[in-house]
Amino acid sequence: MTRCLVTDRHRLCPDAHSFAVARASLVEQARRAAAAGVDLIHIRERDLDGASLAALVADVVAVTRGSTTRVVVNDRMDVALVSGADGVHLRGDSVSVAAARRLLPPPFLVGRSVHTVQEATAASGADYLIAGTVFASPSKPGAAELLGVDGLRAIVRATAVPVLAIGGITPDRIADVLAAGAAGIAAVGLFIDSLKTAS
Repeated sequence: MTRCLVTDRHRLCPDAHSFAVARASLVEQARRAAAAGVDLIHIRERDLDGASLAALVADVVAVTRGSTTRVVVNDRMDVALVSGADGVHLRGDSVSVAAARRLLPPPFLVGRSVHTVQEATAASGADYLIAGTVFASPSKPGAAELLGVDGLRAIVRATAVPVLAIGGITPDRIADVLAAGAAGIAAVGLFIDSLKTAS
């Protein structure tokens, strides 16, 4: 099972009064995740400017090197390239996978967020897909429609690309998403909770 940690500094350290404190917390979370064997860290700090994001990504890359954990950056191909990340994760409304492949050197990872069967079939050539929102989630409280297990299953059946389930993933739901054919899970809160418990 593939495990993907999706970062969210606002949830990880809601009381942080500076980016420096939040950055240190994110880097420590990444270090622990790599030590625990998490496969992928998706840095999804969309409100950061390019320089701050690049500095954060470079720090995360540094603490995960030597492990099997790979680091991808949400939608910012430029930041992923300059900071030494392993790949980019494209939003559903971003450039196509094919366009990203033309811009990025192999063996750069290219992932994509999908919400429908049609989006999944259009994302052929990606290394992985993240499908959601599967269950109600604090990260997406206003999600108009939830995929549920049946919607996830339909996406998995529509593509040969490995699909990771995201949205409301809790330990008791992992078996259900794997039974639907998902190759693994992506989550924010699950990793915050589990890594806090392990400390």
